[in-house]
Amino acid sequence: MRNGNAGQIRIIEAVFAVFVIYSAFAVTANLPISQSNSRNDNLASLGLQTLTELDSDGSLGKYIDQGNWTALQEDLSLALPTGVSFNLTIYDEQMCEINTAVIGNGSFGNQEMAFTEYVCTSRSPAFRCYLIRLYLAVTT
Repeated sequence: MRNGNAGQIRIIEAVFAVFVIYSAFAVTANLPISQSNSRNDNLASLGLQTLTELDSDGSLGKYIDQGNWTALQEDLSLALPTGVSFNLTIYDEQMCEINTAVIGNGSFGNQEMAFTEYVCTSRSPAFRCYLIRLYLAVTT
């Protein structure tokens, strides 16, 4: 009886080994995708939090009204962690780009980017509404 089952056991063992190896490839193929989405979500959250913090005292709207792009870039550089590249673009109500200078601190290259949009209003007597797009990437 033992000699008759030996061939069947080896076949079942080989099928099980193929199943385990295939499952390992299927699981590991999806891991990098979920990690990069998590990193992009964290970057987008960081960008929104930074813009909200800058707007909490009205300085973001004041910089835009004054066209003070240098001060805005410096505040963003200080608020964002080291190693995070950013590029900021500001639009008015008609979606026309307002900033005349580049507001950023590096190039993005082939890095994975995340972006967030933020609506900012001016605190001056004349009501103005701005759409801010902040692109972020982690420099390697």
